Amino acid sequence: MKKKTPNAAFNENPPWTKLEASHALSFTSLPISLQKKLRGRPKADQTKEHISIRLSADVVEKFRASGAGWQTRVDAALKDWLRNNSPA
Repeated sequence: MKKKTPNAAFNENPPWTKLEASHALSFTSLPISLQKKLRGRPKADQTKEHISIRLSADVVEKFRASGAGWQTRVDAALKDWLRNNSPA
């Protein structure tokens, strides 16, 4: 991949002119359906907690090798284990 020059971001997105700025709309003035799309993914009903955990290298390697979503699969494997076992 070709490295961009420091001015590339400026060239691709130059400052607005006064005329362009005068046509701008506030986020809240946009239709609700568009606001929802621009906000990104909706918040999950059950959020996850961000933690740091140390796992065996071979376990991490196998889950990572399974592709995107490997952390979700680790979570599912732990949930499955908890259905039949007690962490105590």
